[in-house]
Amino acid sequence: MYSEADLESAIASGALTAEAADALRAHVAGLRSAPAVDEEHFRLITGFNDIFVSIAGILVKVGLGWSGGSVSPFVGAALVAAAAWGMAEYFTRQRRMALPSILFLLAFVGSSFALFLTGVGEAAMSNAADNTKALIFAGGAAFAGAAALLHWRRFKVPVTVAAGAGALVGMAFSLVLAAVPALEDHLNPLIFVAGLGVFVLAMRWDMSDRDRKTRRSDVAFWLHLLAAPLIVHPAFMLLGDATGDDAVGKGLLVLAIYVVLAAVALLVDRRAIMVSSLAYVLAAIGGLFKELGAISLNVAITALIIGGSLLLLSVFWHNIRARIVALAPDGIVGMVPPVNRIATA
Repeated sequence: MYSEADLESAIASGALTAEAADALRAHVAGLRSAPAVDEEHFRLITGFNDIFVSIAGILVKVGLGWSGGSVSPFVGAALVAAAAWGMAEYFTRQRRMALPSILFLLAFVGSSFALFLTGVGEAAMSNAADNTKALIFAGGAAFAGAAALLHWRRFKVPVTVAAGAGALVGMAFSLVLAAVPALEDHLNPLIFVAGLGVFVLAMRWDMSDRDRKTRRSDVAFWLHLLAAPLIVHPAFMLLGDATGDDAVGKGLLVLAIYVVLAAVALLVDRRAIMVSSLAYVLAAIGGLFKELGAISLNVAITALIIGGSLLLLSVFWHNIRARIVALAPDGIVGMVPPVNRIATA
């Protein structure tokens, strides 16, 4: 299976013309009866060797981290970071393997964060005041963000931008808590704002490749995947505080919010925000059926309704999206992926 990144590389090397690549995309889209832009492609595995290398790489890093940690946590983190970078030099830069590249990037960024914290020293962390600990965590997040930037410049793995954005969000929260510790009990609004910020960043990447033919679309995918829980979780948590124990009222409000989120997902042609909302919707509808007396079957009925609705939405995604885009203002339409009608049998 060839990804958009592979096609882009083939065009750049001269192995394939841009016209031939477009014809291939159109042919595949026609076979699927859906525009390629609506398929939301991203590459996770290219073959079972991706899984084989990923498992082997994880085992090596666990062994290095464990053995190095027996000397000191700092040594363990340093060994994992060095191994993740070294493996990426071959499996990412030369072999361009998808799943190992993602795991090695996450290991490098995570171990960089641990490297900073262990470098500061456990004694300093344990004896520090809460605001000082928050500052130390902010420094670790900034260090992890710098590691992500360094990794991006070398390897250009699409998930790297989302990892860096996550590190910056963590740094911002740590700095805010260091400055105003009382905000620890009021984090949901801040998380929601951070999620909106990541969503805007994702849309900027999406707008730079509305036809989703380059690596920029893959970057946007991972940013949307990061933004979705940051937006959805605090929204439903705030809703829970506002509705109290009224299961019926809460369930209806959850469904109303989910419809709005589904409309946004359809408009921007990204499904991540809907997937992030599923747990809340399942709980809300299950509560509704329980309140109505269907206690023994509430889980089964909920699963059938939600699963069936999502399958129908997948089947008619393009048609429903075309109608929603048609209702949107011209300024919004110019920012989202185009609607390309394809005849279906």
